[in-house]
Amino acid sequence: MSRLHVVSGKGGTGKTTVAAALALALAAEGKRALLVEVEGRQGIAQLFEAEALPYEERKIAVAPGGGEVYALAIDAERALLDYLQMFYKLGSAGRALKKIGAIDFATTIAPGLRDVLLTGKACEAVRRKDRTGRFVYDYVVMDAPPTGRVTRFLNVNDEVAGLARIGPIHNQAQAVMRVLKSPETAVHFVTLLEEMPVQETADGIAELRAAGLPVGGVVINMVRPEILDETAVEAAANGRRPEVARALARALAYALERTGSGGARRAGLAEPLVDPLLRQAREHTERLALEHRGRADVARLGLPTYELELLGDGVDLAGLYRMARELRKQFARGEASERQGVSG
Repeated sequence: MSRLHVVSGKGGTGKTTVAAALALALAAEGKRALLVEVEGRQGIAQLFEAEALPYEERKIAVAPGGGEVYALAIDAERALLDYLQMFYKLGSAGRALKKIGAIDFATTIAPGLRDVLLTGKACEAVRRKDRTGRFVYDYVVMDAPPTGRVTRFLNVNDEVAGLARIGPIHNQAQAVMRVLKSPETAVHFVTLLEEMPVQETADGIAELRAAGLPVGGVVINMVRPEILDETAVEAAANGRRPEVARALARALAYALERTGSGGARRAGLAEPLVDPLLRQAREHTERLALEHRGRADVARLGLPTYELELLGDGVDLAGLYRMARELRKQFARGEASERQGVSG
């Protein structure tokens, strides 16, 4: 399995949430993962109900089985100061440049420099070893920019070509690309079963492949549970009231059982709700049809695919762990299928 997992996706698909769940899943059973944020939104801290992340690696969660998840919010200005100190020994002079705004100016007018600093920090964490020669982190997960910008963000060689063809910046970009284009890296896309996110995912995959960057899998997020059977779906689509009433009664029983509020004995409560819910049932069937088409489009991409169910109350910390467990199970099933394919 790759050691650097880059997570991208169209805005609104939940890519940061999936990146956090992925870090928890990978860190299970005693592993150590670093979760990296590069967009300065402090979304990771919010998900883990923690204070804003500083520019340092901080333990943020314990994964199932005793693993550990560390997090880092990479700041481009601080990364550039580190870079200047490492290669040019500027020290206090570098801090003076920050005070007069030169650092911000440099990263603004040269976005390629900014990107190589951000990706470089993550790649350094992938390769870092302790005194015994073991990798400090088993996995690094990067919450990357959205689909439309991720190829440009990762393809730092092209971005810095106009800045420097020799010297430390050029060498840094070369080192970053050696990691990003190696089997150590996999770029995953998060999508919803909707037309625009699926199309952006397909476009993003094509762009990555054209740039020679490694594509991982597709995570379908916020999948709605199918609580109506095929007969009920057809009845709802055609507005057949008696059949819809029975279907809604079964659906209510299912919902009550999940919440521990009783099941079949209270299902009769659905009858007075049939008329106002008939329209919603029809909308539900239309949504399911849309999702089926989207799932078929994703399948045609020919990549490993994982699905995460919609969490009705939003994603809290418990929901994040639930997503991580589901990803872990699906990873295990996928690995088992691969082994059977090889042995067969």
